[in-house]
Order: sequence, then structure tokens, then C-alpha cells
Amino acid sequence: MSTAAALWWAVALSGVYHGVNPGMGWPLAVSAALMEKGRGRLLKALAALAVGHLIAMAAILFPFSALMVLAEWQHEIQVGASLLVIALGLYLLVNRRHPRFLARVPPSRLALWSFLAAMAHGAGLMLVPIYLGICRTVETDAGHAAADTLMRGDATIATAVAVLHTLAMTLSGGLLAAGVYGWLGLKFLSRSWFNLDIVWALSLVLVGGLSLWAVH
Repeated sequence: MSTAAALWWAVALSGVYHGVNPGMGWPLAVSAALMEKGRGRLLKALAALAVGHLIAMAAILFPFSALMVLAEWQHEIQVGASLLVIALGLYLLVNRRHPRFLARVPPSRLALWSFLAAMAHGAGLMLVPIYLGICRTVETDAGHAAADTLMRGDATIATAVAVLHTLAMTLSGGLLAAGVYGWLGLKFLSRSWFNLDIVWALSLVLVGGLSLWAVH
């Protein structure tokens, strides 16, 4: 498998990983559907979560797409991004408490909750080293390409990364939510709740470390 293909698979698999994590909101979709007793409400809730997550991914990736115009600084940008992801992972390992402001967002604003949750957990930052790696696989003569051409190309990749990741997250989380809503019920959710906080933090450190190693 080529490096580019492996990185695109990493984008999709990280979406699946985010999707199955309860911290990204699929239990809220189940709760909304059960309260209003309708499968349509489940789909609306999942759509709202997807919109919020997609906006969060774009908000993190697009500034880096602008930075990548500075072709001579690509190495330093990727090193800095990798260190930032590792630092966030280490912080989350030390600080296990969930951000309190998420509890103050009303259930009717799932898109806003999803955006804030993705930002607080560093979901977008996890994608940055992968995105930068994909940009490095694109054959471009950065020395002769115009800045606007480079920016448009990197922004297109950023959009594709955000969309693919969000689709994978929504599909995996949606399947779990549909299963709990349609067959397993809230008792299963309360008895089988799994916490991925430590795994999440370690995965940030791992992704940042692998990206740092790849740069060198």
C-alpha cells in the first residue's frame, strides 16, 4: 500500500474510532430518539452531531492549509503540529475531568455540543499530522507554484479529509446508536458503558509520535 493510501485509510479509521467513542455524542442521539419516540429524531440528532463535528474538523485543518503555502517551512510546521498533538494527549492523561461547559449546552443544540466536544477532546488535532502527511505526498513543485494554487490544493485536501473522517464517524456512531435504540435499549448502555478517555489520550500521543518520527 502506498503512503498516500495508508494515510487516507488512517483518516477513515480515525473517523470510525471517533464514532464508536461515546464521548463524541452517539448516546445523546439515542436519548433524543427515546424521549421523542421516533427513529426520525435519531437521524436528525446524528445529522446535527455530524455537522458540528465537520465544522470542528474544518476549523482545525483550514488554518494549517494556509500555513502549508509556506513550502520552505513544511518540516517545521509538521514538527510543531506533532508536538502540539503529543502535548494535548499528555494533558488529557493527567487531567481526566470532562470539560464542564459541555454539560451546560442544552440537548436541543447537538451541533454546537458536537463542535465543542470535538474541539475539547482534540479530535481535529488528531487529524492534523495525517493531513500534513497527505499534503507531502502530493507531487507539487512548491518552488514554482503560485501561492494561491498551493492554498487551493491544500484546502481541497483539508476538505476531503474533514468530510471522509466525518462520514466514517457518523456511520460507525450511527450504527451503534441505531442498535441501542432499536434492539438493545438504555439498560445495555448503562451496563456496557465503556470509557475511552485513556485510550483517546494515548492515541493522540501515538499519532503525534508517529508523525514526528515520519518527519525525520
